[in-house]
Amino acid sequence: MSGEPSVRLVQRADYQFAIYYNEERDPIYGDEPPPLGKSEGATPSQFLLAGVANCLSDSLLFALRKFKQNPEPIETRARCEIGRNEQNRLRILAIFVDIHIGVPGATLENLERVLAQFQDFCTVSSSVSLGIPVNVTVVDSEGKKLYPQ
Repeated sequence: MSGEPSVRLVQRADYQFAIYYNEERDPIYGDEPPPLGKSEGATPSQFLLAGVANCLSDSLLFALRKFKQNPEPIETRARCEIGRNEQNRLRILAIFVDIHIGVPGATLENLERVLAQFQDFCTVSSSVSLGIPVNVTVVDSEGKKLYPQ
C-alpha cells in the first residue's frame, strides 16, 4: 500500500455524506437509517464491517496466491453485535466475518499454513481487533468449516 489512505466527506443532506475515496471517481454514500437519515447510503457501522471483511478477504486471497492457489470466487459476509457500554452508549461489541471460498479446501495446497497466518497480515482487522473482537470463519465450497478448527 502506498501513501497514507484518506477520504473526503461532503455533506449532501442531513446525515447523508458523499465519501470520496478517489477524487477521480464517483463518491460512495454514507447515511443513517430513519429517524435520523433516509438510509440512502451505508451506515458508519457497515463501512467498518466492509473494511474489516474486505481486508480479511484480500489477505486470504493474497496468502493463497503466494502459493499459486486459486480459491475464487470468494464471498464474504460480515455482521456485528451492537450493545450498550457502561455509560449506556451504543458500541460495536463484536464483529463476525464469514469467508466462503469457491473451491473445496482439499484442493488447495498449503491451506493449513495460510489459515494459520493470513489474519496477521490484515492491517484493518488487526487494528480493529485491539478494541473490538473480530471473529473469523472460513468455509469452503462444500460447506466444510476450514477455520477455525
